[in-house]
Amino acid sequence: MTVMTPAPIDQQQQQEDEEMLVPHTVPHADLAENNHEPMDVVAQPEIANPVEPAEDPTPTRFAWKIDNFSRMNTKKLYSDVFVVGSFKWRVLIFPKGNNVDYLSMYLDVADSTSLPYGWSRYAQFSLTVANQIHTKYSVRKDTQHQFNARESDWGFTSFMPLGELYDPSRGYLMNDTLLIEAEVIVRRIVDYWTYDSKKETGYVGLKNQGATCYMNSLLQTLYHIPYFRKAVYHMPTTENDMPSGSIPLALQSLFYKLQYSDTSVATKELTKSFGWDTYDSFLQHDVQELNRVLCEKLEDKMKATVVEGTIQKLFEGHHMNYIECINVDYKSTRKESFYDLQLDVKGCPDVYASFDKYVEVERLEGDNKYHAEQNGLQDAKKGVLFIDFPPVLQLQLKRFEYDFMRDTMVKINDRYEFPLQLDLDRDNRKYLSPDADRNVRNLYTLHSVLVHSGGVHGGHYYAFIRPTLSDQWYKFDDERVTKEDPKRALEEQYGGEEELPQTNPGFNNSPFKFTKYSNAYMLVYIREADKEKVVCNVDEKDIAEHLRERLKKEQEEKEHKKKEKAEAHLYTIIKVARDEDLGEQIGKDIYFDLVDHDKVRSFRVQKQTPFNVFKEEVAKEFGIPVQFQRFWLWAKRQNHTYRPNRPFTHIEEAQSVGQLREISNKVHNAELKLFLEVEHGPDLCPIAPPEKTKDDILLFFKLYDPEKEELRYVGRLFVNSTGKPSEILTRLNKMAGYDPDEEIGLYEEIKFEPNVMCEPIDQKLTFRASQLEDGDIICFQKVIAIDNEEHIRYPDVPSYLEYVHNRQVVHFRSLDKPKDDDFSLEMSRLFTYDDVVERVAEQLSLNDPSKIRLTPHNCYSQQPKPQPIKYRGVDHLSDMLVHYNQTSDILYYEVLDIPLPELQGLKTLKVAFHQATLDEVVIHTIRLPKQSTVGDVLDDLKTKVELSRPDAELRLLEVFYHKIYKVFPPNEKIENINDQYWTLRAEEIPEEEKNLGPLDRLIHVYHFTKDTTQNQMQIQNFGEPFFLVIHECETLAEIRVRIQKKLQVPDDEFVKWKFAFFSLGRPEYLEDSDVVSSRFQRRDVYGAWEQYLGLEHTDNAPKRSYAANQSRHTYEKPVKIYN
Repeated sequence: MTVMTPAPIDQQQQQEDEEMLVPHTVPHADLAENNHEPMDVVAQPEIANPVEPAEDPTPTRFAWKIDNFSRMNTKKLYSDVFVVGSFKWRVLIFPKGNNVDYLSMYLDVADSTSLPYGWSRYAQFSLTVANQIHTKYSVRKDTQHQFNARESDWGFTSFMPLGELYDPSRGYLMNDTLLIEAEVIVRRIVDYWTYDSKKETGYVGLKNQGATCYMNSLLQTLYHIPYFRKAVYHMPTTENDMPSGSIPLALQSLFYKLQYSDTSVATKELTKSFGWDTYDSFLQHDVQELNRVLCEKLEDKMKATVVEGTIQKLFEGHHMNYIECINVDYKSTRKESFYDLQLDVKGCPDVYASFDKYVEVERLEGDNKYHAEQNGLQDAKKGVLFIDFPPVLQLQLKRFEYDFMRDTMVKINDRYEFPLQLDLDRDNRKYLSPDADRNVRNLYTLHSVLVHSGGVHGGHYYAFIRPTLSDQWYKFDDERVTKEDPKRALEEQYGGEEELPQTNPGFNNSPFKFTKYSNAYMLVYIREADKEKVVCNVDEKDIAEHLRERLKKEQEEKEHKKKEKAEAHLYTIIKVARDEDLGEQIGKDIYFDLVDHDKVRSFRVQKQTPFNVFKEEVAKEFGIPVQFQRFWLWAKRQNHTYRPNRPFTHIEEAQSVGQLREISNKVHNAELKLFLEVEHGPDLCPIAPPEKTKDDILLFFKLYDPEKEELRYVGRLFVNSTGKPSEILTRLNKMAGYDPDEEIGLYEEIKFEPNVMCEPIDQKLTFRASQLEDGDIICFQKVIAIDNEEHIRYPDVPSYLEYVHNRQVVHFRSLDKPKDDDFSLEMSRLFTYDDVVERVAEQLSLNDPSKIRLTPHNCYSQQPKPQPIKYRGVDHLSDMLVHYNQTSDILYYEVLDIPLPELQGLKTLKVAFHQATLDEVVIHTIRLPKQSTVGDVLDDLKTKVELSRPDAELRLLEVFYHKIYKVFPPNEKIENINDQYWTLRAEEIPEEEKNLGPLDRLIHVYHFTKDTTQNQMQIQNFGEPFFLVIHECETLAEIRVRIQKKLQVPDDEFVKWKFAFFSLGRPEYLEDSDVVSSRFQRRDVYGAWEQYLGLEHTDNAPKRSYAANQSRHTYEKPVKIYN
């Protein structure tokens, strides 16, 4: 799955923005009043037997209609309950956001409080806010979760921006009604978690690294083309290569494991060989683009090897672009190769229709004549014909395209059929050029269907494949492989709409239609004539000896670890810490407590082994005779410190290792942690430890040097509880290497979580009176003279430990370059907001720290969060770095042109100003106090633009979808105006509009084209809309003259224009003699965009360069393989 929960496993991930999947964390009390009505729910069919989970359960869909949405004052709102998989569910929303400026939406187990103890349920689900104008703009997000008592709801805190949701022109709120859809699949836990893909299907899946399901589906498809797999195996690699640095070896390794492993295979080595870091693995890319880049890389790597040319042999076809003159004998042709074909989905009911469109002949005539060299401008035919098709035909379906009206990418979910057998010789070989080889039969059989489930802002990829071209299909969904019937692989991936049956027809007048968001995105066909060659046998002899040996060793290590894990209950891990470990670690790896047990010598000992036998092993390891060893048990104290607590008794040492582990009160832990006390004589040889009485206390000592800011371990001593610290000062000075009479101060290190507690020790009190006991730590230092304190940052032990506990190295990145560290600063987590920005300003040599704006880091997406930190909006650095249950060490910075507090008090608007006399548009940034009005914006704009005359009046319009939706009153406050999703346009008010007669009308005039797709006419508006004054009895012929003059359109072009009256989206074409004003009876022009005069003509405006690749998602970075 592309989005996963923030769990400690290494499959954490996040999609493109701050939409982290979390439980909503609000108590289940105070249910909101139900101001909504349910729509229809489809009953959930019986789930397949978990022992034979051949088929996935059918998804259940639920629709929720919420009236009077914008007037709701409740913090949260629950839908009615619906049943899926014998569980009661409901949707939970926060209409004003769960402490964010986004709609928050979750799926909730409705009866979680009454379910039996230990209940758990796994569900895959999607949540959708329906767009009621254009369903293709609906916002849908998918995820999966293991629901339980602790996490009984799950979903998206940042589902979609509130500004977008509440804007009525966007189509999400219509008549103040919101439509929410949920689609839920419940799987039995035994079904999902214990399912064995290899056992059930003979195939294994690929692990998802974060957002790599798009890569997994492609890799499975390529792997199941045996000729391709064989070629990869035959690429030359050596035993000295490392998979993480060699794409061929990493791919060989991956394919070998897919062929011979019993469990799902990891792809980390392969992505490392691509040069990807974790960040790249959390970015979802495009299957089509990755396919192209990977094949280009492999083609390059195969050069000068025995498999050179394999990519071309399998995937390369050729087509011919031609232009042929109609009236003279002239023809121009150009041959081009392709590895895949991009087929239109929009307007095409099936694959054959897409091929028809691909070879469609275009007429070049009129203004668009072809320049045929010496023949000059000529009428001509232009088109494409295929010279040859490849053995393996990859068809990329253009499910994503650029929408010029919205300036965004949209997903095309239209129904699009594809056959099991594809005949490209049909209709007398109409797709082929005359030069094509007629001996080749271009009949193809479907091998795999790659599916995208979700919307333009992310989703999930999986593949349906029939590896041997038999009737049996398999679904490869990351780690899980299942058998599927042909209907699931074909018809259910066509896309289109599905009608939700009504269980209560009286509720709604019309059935509710759901868009199918899961549909085919890439098709792979294999030519029948090449089937035997492509679907060939691949066995061990195709795999290099060194690769087999390497992978055999890997498998043996894996088996060894597995065996160790299986036998873990028979063994105890004993970790032995010594003085040497304390000396090596304190002041370097650790500062608090005494040792990191993960870095000390560990022994794996059978539980029944007598402890005295284990001591002999210790004697061999460390060279300490058994009689000189004394072992202490460690204990975790109530203040969360970990210290040696007491030595073993002689009776205990006679017991087995397993019995001692139980004594240590760590029954749930297979580890036994010990401290080995060894005493040394004058000659530094080990001697027997002294007898310990009840008055003897074992203390550990750390020495602090304020000048060097260093802390180190200097040893341990037994002291008598009735003695005083003053009696051991000479011994401590000797341990430190000081003069015997050096004045030293003593501190007890008590605890460090959540805060440091380190207090001075009164040297005149007894150790017992100071409450010192076995395992306590005393830190000491030279006493610093008062006149020396100024140049020392941390003059005493408590201040130094406080600094160490809270210090944090923060990596700062410019918001413009969010992947590159710019500089690092060591700070304290207790730094205030002002402390942090001051240090950053100092680093950047900036005099005014208030011009620094910081943005926190999203640990899951590895990108900046959408919202920056407000001025003094957090108390401490630690608050800036926290992200859910993780702590980051990255912050992003910007240097503003004005102080942040001032900026936060201002509203910034981008206004497009249309010059009255010039054919140009200039975007102006207007920055004014939030309480300003539209009139203030226009006054400010007047100082920046050139007006046709000094007393010209301006107005501000809201333009969206190339229509005028609003003229802002001058007194409207600008605080709630949002220019993020629509255009704010300013223009001079023409004189004729100021002097309207009683029978004059001010109408909207919009440009449009017609797009006829799938027997439906779609109106596409484009260009700049405008107002026009029309007079009583004025005919279209008269209005045409004024419009041509206003728009300055040449006669030869204007004669092609058609004019239509639009009402509620339906055109009524007008004749020159028609009186236009009679059509416009409504006087409410500001808001009457449903009635307008339409100008139908070709859109000749230059297209944006980045729109050329219509299958690219605008939000994603390009796929790169670096090595």
